[in-house]
Amino acid sequence: MIRFSSNTFAVEAAGPDGQERRTITGVAVPYNTFATVSDGTNVQFAPGSLSVEGKAPKLYMYHDSTQAVGLVSERVDSAEAMYFTAKVSSTRAGDEALVLASDGVIDAVSVGVNPTEFKYDDNGNMTILKGDWVELSLVPQGAFAGATISKVAASEPVAEIVKETIMESTPVVAEEIIVPTAPIFAQPKREFAMPSASEMLAAYHAGGDTWHKVNDAFVQASRRNQTAIQAAAGDILTSDTPGLLSVSVLGPVFQDLNFVRPVVNAFGARAMPNTPSRQFVRPTITTHTSAAVQSGQLDALSATTMVVAANTVTKSIVGGQVTLSRADIDFTDPAAMQVVLNDLAGEVLIKTDDIAADALVSGATASGSTWTVTAADPSGLFTALYDAAREIAEDSNFFPTHLCVSPDVWQKLGQQTDADKRPVFGYNSNGMMTTNSIGNVSGLQYTSMNVLGLNVVVDNNFASGTMLVVYAPGFEIYESGPQLLSLDNPSTLGKNLSIHQYFATFVAKSSFIQSITIA
Repeated sequence: MIRFSSNTFAVEAAGPDGQERRTITGVAVPYNTFATVSDGTNVQFAPGSLSVEGKAPKLYMYHDSTQAVGLVSERVDSAEAMYFTAKVSSTRAGDEALVLASDGVIDAVSVGVNPTEFKYDDNGNMTILKGDWVELSLVPQGAFAGATISKVAASEPVAEIVKETIMESTPVVAEEIIVPTAPIFAQPKREFAMPSASEMLAAYHAGGDTWHKVNDAFVQASRRNQTAIQAAAGDILTSDTPGLLSVSVLGPVFQDLNFVRPVVNAFGARAMPNTPSRQFVRPTITTHTSAAVQSGQLDALSATTMVVAANTVTKSIVGGQVTLSRADIDFTDPAAMQVVLNDLAGEVLIKTDDIAADALVSGATASGSTWTVTAADPSGLFTALYDAAREIAEDSNFFPTHLCVSPDVWQKLGQQTDADKRPVFGYNSNGMMTTNSIGNVSGLQYTSMNVLGLNVVVDNNFASGTMLVVYAPGFEIYESGPQLLSLDNPSTLGKNLSIHQYFATFVAKSSFIQSITIA
């Protein structure tokens, strides 16, 4: 909605016959007159852009629809402007509006218009060709200093007031462009602050009208700051004052690492036991009880003593630190401390995943299977996968859940084709689900008997040539939440920061982790 403010109107409380007229008359919108809104855009209304027909605009106080005080009763269009007469309702709010206008407290009006046809010139100036005039508001301050009511007449006819107003006053108008759902009342033109170096750089990158506006804002601010450029003459552009522009970083800072943990995320992390020691015990059953057919009545039943091993798990401390100068913290944008902390936290994440990946590989049992990669012959791959799955099933009746591979093995999996050069691992209707997916096709979804339905985990923390078939419960991960510690050093104006956490892994059953050799 476009809102134009005008200080050219008069108030008529009563006519010659003493009867209440309760009208306000004046200029609603001057035509072909540019006004600058607070963001620097110039807007004007073209002659005939507002209609005198249709539903009459309502009269509000301060663009507040809950404070309706009347109705625009007459609209007079000319080549120079749209004139109005508004009838103020006989209510307490209407009485207050008339008193405020008569006393000069309310000395401006502002129209609310929804543009329906408009255009821009080469300089980004907007011209309203057609618009719906929705409301007219009484406001206490126009867009420019000194905007006051030109005349208050308690007994003159409306026609004379309009004539006198037109002859004696030059309309001064300003407008505000806003979105329809968030009205912005007419206000004095905002004084631009000196644009920061990052704003200048971003505007230069955007180019066009954005750069033009920001550069104009810089010029305006420079002219106000005479102590900084009092020796300069004429218009001051950024090319004339390179010493006033600081070198800034256009954030966010480019990050070339993906702080993800494929192994940890795939197998999940348990809460670290809250023990006051660096080690804790994770028990596992190494010898189960037994059951058998009774040889004969009253013969002894099968009896095997269960053995529960006390496995010791050691907590690792994973962390890093950095020292920043106070100047580095205060003078950088984007703030160096936040950038460094984000990077440090990411490095801690990557290191914990590296520990988990190494533990998974070192805890694996060799399946004895070898995948000899052959073009257009994936039979060796299937043989190796099912051999590893069989090892797990024979030992426990469980079937594998995950296929963990290094990036180079993932590439070989994706390149597998049949004799007709069709991909062995196809895509579903949505394409690749993630970078860790080799795709799914109908009939290859995971079931307890379908090794090809394994969740594929690709991690660059695996050494080249790594391929593991895993039943997830056989591998456990424990971690505490990361903690941030900081220490100020006043003598050096520095700040030492560190991030650390406790991390541990446990191979509950190595036969649940089967490795395949790549040839």
